[in-house]
Amino acid sequence: MPLTLDDFDYTLPPELIAQAPLPNRCDSRLLVLDGDDLADRKFADLPDLLTAGDLLVLNDTRVIHARLHGVKASGGQVEVMVERAVGPHEALAQIRASKSPQTGSRIRLADAFDVVVLGRVGEFYHLRFQTQENLLDLLERHGKLPLPPYIRRSADGDDESRYQTVYAREPGSVAAPTAGLHFDEAMLERLSARGVRTAWLTLHVGAGTFQPVRTNDLGEHRMHRERYVLPEETVAAIAATRATGGRVIAVGTTSLRALEGAIQEGAFEAGSGETDLFVLPGFRFRVVDALITNFHLPKSTLLMLVSAFAGMQPIRRAYAHAVARSYRFFSYGDAMFIARRNDAV
Repeated sequence: MPLTLDDFDYTLPPELIAQAPLPNRCDSRLLVLDGDDLADRKFADLPDLLTAGDLLVLNDTRVIHARLHGVKASGGQVEVMVERAVGPHEALAQIRASKSPQTGSRIRLADAFDVVVLGRVGEFYHLRFQTQENLLDLLERHGKLPLPPYIRRSADGDDESRYQTVYAREPGSVAAPTAGLHFDEAMLERLSARGVRTAWLTLHVGAGTFQPVRTNDLGEHRMHRERYVLPEETVAAIAATRATGGRVIAVGTTSLRALEGAIQEGAFEAGSGETDLFVLPGFRFRVVDALITNFHLPKSTLLMLVSAFAGMQPIRRAYAHAVARSYRFFSYGDAMFIARRNDAV
């Protein structure tokens, strides 16, 4: 039977959706799924789950101030969410407005500058920013940090640091790679002292990560594209890990999509590109051995990804276990450590 959207549904009490981070990054809980075995741990226990020679691959993207508010020439209010820069003064963006803006129209944003609507590119608007300032610098000064839609409050000063990983350095994402939010400098030092190595890549998370799957027939769904950069040092580190029998552990689904997306293009080589990889049960994983990830929304493509990685039934049991034991869900929530199951069903 072909898979449908309903195969990836579960019931989540709203009070389990974390609305703010815990006081310390490593305070979160960690649900370990290895085959059919589940274990309740703390994220602070992570070094005990790894061995010398394992390799953590982390996404060093940085969340930009992608949310802007403004008004159309008619006076109507608009909200603009920049998806990605496509030039020093142009971007693709989502726009919320009572009436869709027309091609050629102007929008005044942040009461500071104008943008011109150049047209549509799929679900996004193509905008030209009428300023000489670099787009990312402009957003940093006038935009707001874009918290996910399930966090029912506006971003505050704490979010400026806590909705970024401690190793964020390459600006371009509109959402954090949330598995990395659990790491602090002390944790990275503990892992290094244990002989666990780290490597880096960049995948800029797009606004499409929050878009619902709109068709029950998953064969009809098309993933949003996201940009990634895979450095030569990371490719070499993965090869060295393989040669010594260590595990490649992706920190977050973004790291996994970049790694597995890169190898879909042929030889596993350094470089940059875009991935629209849609991972469903039956997918053959060729790079990643284990995954650190947060809990994901019902009927989401990320829930489908972890179901492919660990098996549909084990993930269903794990999520039922997490709900029953009041784990905290989504971006500011708790984490999972998942070992890849090669016979995942």
